[in-house]
Amino acid sequence: MTTLDLVVLAVYLVGVAGFGIWAGGPQESTTDYFLGGRDLPWWAVCFSVVATETSTLTVIGVPAVAYGGSLTFLQITLGYLLGRLVVAVYFLPRYYEGELQTAYAFLGNRFGDTMRGTASVTFLVTRLLADGVRLFATAIPLKVIADMAGVEMTYVQIILLIGAATAVYTLVGGIKAVVWMDVVQMALYVGGALVAIGFLLGDVPAGWWGTAVEAGKTNLIDLGLDHSLGRWFTMPYTLGTAVIGGAIFSMASHGTDQLIVQRLLACRDERDSQRALVGSALLVMLQFALFLGVGLLLWAHYDGASIDALGLQRSDEVFPKYIIEGLPAGLSGLILAGIVAAAMSSLSSSLNALASSSVNDLYERITGRALDGARGLCISRLLTLFWGVVFIGFASLFQDSNNPVVELGLSIASFTYGGLLGTFLLGLWDETVRQLDALIAFTVTIGVMVFVIFGVWHGPDVGWTFVLNPSDARVANDGLRGIGWPWYTALGAALTLAGGRLLAYRHPPPT
Repeated sequence: MTTLDLVVLAVYLVGVAGFGIWAGGPQESTTDYFLGGRDLPWWAVCFSVVATETSTLTVIGVPAVAYGGSLTFLQITLGYLLGRLVVAVYFLPRYYEGELQTAYAFLGNRFGDTMRGTASVTFLVTRLLADGVRLFATAIPLKVIADMAGVEMTYVQIILLIGAATAVYTLVGGIKAVVWMDVVQMALYVGGALVAIGFLLGDVPAGWWGTAVEAGKTNLIDLGLDHSLGRWFTMPYTLGTAVIGGAIFSMASHGTDQLIVQRLLACRDERDSQRALVGSALLVMLQFALFLGVGLLLWAHYDGASIDALGLQRSDEVFPKYIIEGLPAGLSGLILAGIVAAAMSSLSSSLNALASSSVNDLYERITGRALDGARGLCISRLLTLFWGVVFIGFASLFQDSNNPVVELGLSIASFTYGGLLGTFLLGLWDETVRQLDALIAFTVTIGVMVFVIFGVWHGPDVGWTFVLNPSDARVANDGLRGIGWPWYTALGAALTLAGGRLLAYRHPPPT
């Protein structure tokens, strides 16, 4: 890695802050700040949705999946498409019908302010854990790259650099800055992947595709029929799990999470919002295929060498290794900027969504007065700054990349998505369920899901069992696996629906 690479990265960080501020334009109200005046083109929102759900872990992690396995990961995009179609047909019309500013305003209209506030606080905690830890996780490969390049940087310095640059344009430019910067950042990291593929195609040996086919690296479909039913539920990327579990997960992530819903509400009308949502599913398919292709080519480039043989500790270090060693000066810095871009797009989206939910779902409800005009903009920006500082501080707490809290943070959505989706479905489908019913069902579901995710395991010999300590020797000795993560949201949603319906029997139906 040369001085030119570092200059490219530095210019990018300064440039995005400047461009983001310019792209945000003037704002006169919180509607302008959080929803772009409801006047953003659908294709830009579509790109922003994809960039928002793409983190650095996607850019380096998906190639690692293909390097160590096959292409079956792509099956889950079928579920993502199905889930977004459901959201486009059943959720978005209800959001646009009430001209809502947050997803949780629907729960407020249907159940009451207590349910709305509970859902909003759950969202705030979920985003803080998931994206705060993701910001730290972003620093891990960047530090690996910096160390390989001989540049002395600590985790805190990397986090502060990325966080500060992102917070500047998000604070000033609002959702317009976030969306237009997402478009630029997506173009950058996808362009970086295409550049890497171009160089890899020139490096791989002749006949590499045939070798990959013989090794089973190109398999796209895995039905999982050679396993027992219990074991099948522990496998996250079989076709049935990917389609059903992935669809329900996508319904939750794109229909109940303010992080995504906010962008969809910034479109000009319901039809544009539907185009953006369905289009994002198709783009995600192409994007995952692209990064899986990078991983497959890396496998051919390194002749299928094991991670240990490459001198690495984790499979997601393979792509960063190639960026440093296999690309010419300047291009390494460009692709590194693409990795940073993926992190910044996720962080900026979280900051704006957190401020939006804080203002609309909590501040206005607690104070009892609507915020708009100059005062509303001032408080919105202060809350954006507050969440930026919280993110940076929270991410800086983790100096050990093996800390189990990191894994908790990255998977925290699994605990809450099911409950949120189930609550929204209760509001859409069942008029007999009241606010207290929904609150109890939602709260109990989150508690049950914590127990299920940490304590329910399956082994080929012992079947389903309970192990509350994942480090228990039985986990390794008996070959235990937890339930496949795509099923978490489905299970949580089912528990909430069942709980809400049963609790509704306590009182007579409305007349």
